[in-house]
Amino acid sequence: MIPNLVSVGSILLLWCSLQACAAPTDPPTPPGVKIPLRMRSPTSRRDLNELGRLAKSQRDAVIARYSTQPNRKRSTGYNLIVDQQYDSGYYGSLAIGTPLTSFDVLLDTGSSDLWLVSSSCGSACNGISTFNPTSSSTFNNVSSSFYVQYGSGEAAGYVAQDVVEMAGFSVADQGFAVVDAMSANLLTSPVSGIMGLAWAALSSSQQTPFWQSLASSGAMDSALFAIQLRRYTNASNPAELEPGGELTFGYTNSSLYTGSIDYINVPSTPNYWFIPLDSLTVQGNSVSIGTGIYAAIDTGTTNIAGPTSAIQAIYAQIPNSSPATGSWSGYYQYPRPSVSVHFLSSLRRLEVRRRQWIIGAAFLKNVYTVFQYNPPAIGFAALSEVAIAENGVNGAVPSATIGSVSAEITSTNGAAPRLGLVGLGCGVVFGVLATTMTLLVL
Repeated sequence: MIPNLVSVGSILLLWCSLQACAAPTDPPTPPGVKIPLRMRSPTSRRDLNELGRLAKSQRDAVIARYSTQPNRKRSTGYNLIVDQQYDSGYYGSLAIGTPLTSFDVLLDTGSSDLWLVSSSCGSACNGISTFNPTSSSTFNNVSSSFYVQYGSGEAAGYVAQDVVEMAGFSVADQGFAVVDAMSANLLTSPVSGIMGLAWAALSSSQQTPFWQSLASSGAMDSALFAIQLRRYTNASNPAELEPGGELTFGYTNSSLYTGSIDYINVPSTPNYWFIPLDSLTVQGNSVSIGTGIYAAIDTGTTNIAGPTSAIQAIYAQIPNSSPATGSWSGYYQYPRPSVSVHFLSSLRRLEVRRRQWIIGAAFLKNVYTVFQYNPPAIGFAALSEVAIAENGVNGAVPSATIGSVSAEITSTNGAAPRLGLVGLGCGVVFGVLATTMTLLVL
């Protein structure tokens, strides 16, 4: 169901005895006084997101001023995402240090470390904006080495702490890494680092991720973050950088999805954003994937990757498909039919041994995705027509959305508390129309 674009008014009836309030008595208002109300002309659908944020801020202001409840120092915020190189990567913006300096960082739910390339980085950082530790009066080198390896390269440096702001939240003493050596082509300008959005247990720097610092401290209205990714691989004339969607902290943007959000609990102690994968069908035909299978939900991966046998079974259902060669080795090639692929997931209490599937942006562009802190869970919802209409639309690249600070905390940078799992069973079907989905053999 498409959310209706209507003007929502909140009517507050405030009554107070003049004697009790010790307010001066004004002459009564003459009867028959008329105050004209004018309704603005309808706003375009493309302003819906901004209107929603404005309405929420107005509501929060009224509650903060007149509510008899103790003021909760909680908040929400959003960060506009940029689509880089035709859906190859998605980045947002943050600010760090005193005074604050803004940087663009890849948003990666498949890792947990926040890091920026430093001004001492070598030729691999040519053309990339770098962080200068000496420019910040609040910078603290904790004298601990840092190293992390990704599928596309590696980075090394040292661990530090400083003020980090993102989406209206400020975390003092946030742990991060200063990288002075990395693989060539690990980052592409204007990106200066990576914002890991997985769990602290996965962190190579042994620092608490920014989002988890917010969630564990109660700084957010709701202990979650949500992501909408736009699609440009089908666009007729996309630019290398395009508006890429939205990351929200503390709330879900109801204008971007329709229906309910279906949650699947993360089994065992969280590290990756894992969910169990129970079955897979292609064109209505079941593909054997075995038992005890898990999938990592990873915004930092472009494609969908899985075991060789399962990928071969998928492409066996697609006429005229064959293994690619050369630089495309590990992929399959086929004519572009409309191929329907479905993943079925439900909760099971099994120990996570390894990532057996990686569900990247090729899938996540088709859904609205929510990452919940406690109980640890991942939620999926169908995209609204508003969100779908944004796909492939050329536009100005969003500027840094750091914003004014609405909530401040100090990071503990310690081991995250062990979170309990609610014994909730559920089943969710995820469908992908695979005209633009790529499956990669692990």
